[in-house]
Amino acid sequence: MEPVINRLVVFGVGLIGGSLALALKRAGACRDVIGVFRRERSAQEALALGVCDCAYTDPRDVLPGLGKGDVVFVSVPTLAVAGVFEQLRESLPEGVTVTDGASVKGSVVAAAEKVWGAVPEFLVPGHPIAGSERSGAEAAKADLYKHHRVILTPMDSVSGEHLARVEAMWAAVGAEVLTMSVAEHDEVLAATSHLPHVIAYGLVDTLAHDSENQNIFRYAAGGFRDFTRIASSDPVMWRDIMLANGPAILKSIDLFTANLGELRKAIADSDEARLTGVFTRAKAARDRFTRMLARKSFSEPLIEEMDDMEGKEVTFVVRPGGTVNGDIRVPGDKSMSHRSIMLGSLAEGVTEVEGFLEGEDALATLQAFRDMGVVIEGPDKGRVTIHGVGMHGLKAPAGPLYLGNSGTSMRLLAGLLAGQAFSATLTGDESLSRRPMNRVAEPLRQMGADITTAEAGRPPLQIGGGAKLQAIDYKLPMASAQVKSCVLLAGLYADGRTYTTEPAPTRDHTERMLSGFGYAVERAGATASVNGGGKLFATKIDVPADISSATFFMVAAAITPGSDVTLRHVGINPTRDGVINILRLMGADIELSNQHEVGGEPVADIRVRYASLKGIRIPEDQVPLAIDEFPALFIAAACADGETILTGAEELRVKESDRIQAMADGLLLLGVDARPTPDGIVIQGKPEGPAFTGGSVDSCGDHRIAMSFTVAGLRAADAITIDNCANVATSFPNFDQLAATVGIGLDVRD
Repeated sequence: MEPVINRLVVFGVGLIGGSLALALKRAGACRDVIGVFRRERSAQEALALGVCDCAYTDPRDVLPGLGKGDVVFVSVPTLAVAGVFEQLRESLPEGVTVTDGASVKGSVVAAAEKVWGAVPEFLVPGHPIAGSERSGAEAAKADLYKHHRVILTPMDSVSGEHLARVEAMWAAVGAEVLTMSVAEHDEVLAATSHLPHVIAYGLVDTLAHDSENQNIFRYAAGGFRDFTRIASSDPVMWRDIMLANGPAILKSIDLFTANLGELRKAIADSDEARLTGVFTRAKAARDRFTRMLARKSFSEPLIEEMDDMEGKEVTFVVRPGGTVNGDIRVPGDKSMSHRSIMLGSLAEGVTEVEGFLEGEDALATLQAFRDMGVVIEGPDKGRVTIHGVGMHGLKAPAGPLYLGNSGTSMRLLAGLLAGQAFSATLTGDESLSRRPMNRVAEPLRQMGADITTAEAGRPPLQIGGGAKLQAIDYKLPMASAQVKSCVLLAGLYADGRTYTTEPAPTRDHTERMLSGFGYAVERAGATASVNGGGKLFATKIDVPADISSATFFMVAAAITPGSDVTLRHVGINPTRDGVINILRLMGADIELSNQHEVGGEPVADIRVRYASLKGIRIPEDQVPLAIDEFPALFIAAACADGETILTGAEELRVKESDRIQAMADGLLLLGVDARPTPDGIVIQGKPEGPAFTGGSVDSCGDHRIAMSFTVAGLRAADAITIDNCANVATSFPNFDQLAATVGIGLDVRD
């Protein structure tokens, strides 16, 4: 690597300053490291360890010789920063960049203003979020900052050249550089770092002076040791931090004390529901904070696993050929899992759910309602218990509701939240942030909702509280179950009867589940309507297996000679059975058995055996009934005899990806004649021999595309590599295990 800075001068060559020095030297990102020490002995130790190239105890011996491109890193205790600044004011040449590593930025800025009269243009306050309980130059580690965050708090006066130099320096050692205001930094750190240290020190000090529990540390379990580990940190450093960031820390202590008092009262009152709520919310919050801050999925590894996973991508490699055989049950229906949480939360009483899909999207909905004060137990092997709060019992969330990659969560929640007394912001990951939301925002605005979006109608959605909703008669411009459901759910809070009329049938899970919760829904042809002001009553829900997830194995068996697969307890709602109808029109051998209803939803066991398929023109009335299943159906079309034509499916272009283009690109790379059109695709099938050449395709981060090309491997001449497959967990968390169970040669590589 070419050096990104010239010389690095470190005041305070301990864990923080020494680790930066070692990391820059290892990366070849600086020419020399100069240490400035208070004691000669410390200087000689650092030199012996190779942490710095030369060392001084008097700053005047090094500072005058510095110049443009050099960086001074001040890594001393917070309250000692002002003294270093005094030394810099006396001897620092023009053009040198100064930054620091103190964990309180307000005191650094105040020190700069006192010394220089104003924050100088060469000062870039910073704080690396990394460390340990060890201190001194011997604790320095060259990889300390790799995959860790460094927060910079540049003032308006900073020079762009100096800021860019500091950013490049931290990037060179593998850190992720973020920026925020001084005030925000100090408040965030007070809550997430300084308060935990207060609690740890206070707890250990309390127990150490408990004369009745002198042996408590001898019998302490691992949890106690882990929690109090930070009480082994440098006490002088933490004393200074408490003094420097007192107001923000006191604010955090007061909030914690108030919540602790409420928890004490719940224990004293044997308040089971409140205790369950606190503990389930806390566990879920702890598990998700890193995911949310990193804009990662709800189903990715937990905080303690993130360091090992940082920067990794998931790739599928599918071995060619084989047959699929077996008797399996795929995970629960995603649409019903979403709605069970939403309606169960608004119901009166306790709703018990079986078969809940523990994938990212459904977990996003579950977490959103926890954030709004609903006590939810689980999920545990598909079981969820929801303590409903009633139609008007939701509470304002403490911050934005983060919905990961789930468009269903955002669109349906927009309807429910439009009628609440509080305001809320709905946000998501990068993929969701690119998806259109005007098609739900517009009808909600017609009902009187206060909704604003980002540019081009994209998230985040900001929903104002206290709006008085009025019922509307809404004719959907395009078939969309999510838009229909959004309007109907808003209608629960509207004055009058709300109507929705569809241009073509879409899934009716919302209408069926509302009825299951005791809320009257009228349906007449393509129109569904609800009266506002009613109540929901708790019930038991058994979520059927998801037909969208079953589709991949249905197609796998249909295209592969010698295959025979049975899928158990699959939901065959007539607004979702388009994939069965289309495959049958293509000649697939599909048998339904054990048909019955569960909670108003029809289910069946589905057996699929191989049969020769033929290309067809897909009837447009089937398109809304199979909208999520088309990526897999395109694989079936590629294996069919003749031409398959799809029209009327423009909605596929605004899913998690442009599914028409992404599938067409992948099919072409695998040797299939596929021609995308504005509202569909034309595919020329290859009924004999391998239908695909093998090769590498990009799933575009879309779970359904990744799984569809996995199925294509069964009819490929060579291996298929599929990139960007991490989001498969959004809808099908155990896809790779089930694929291996039935005989698909899938290797998952990180």
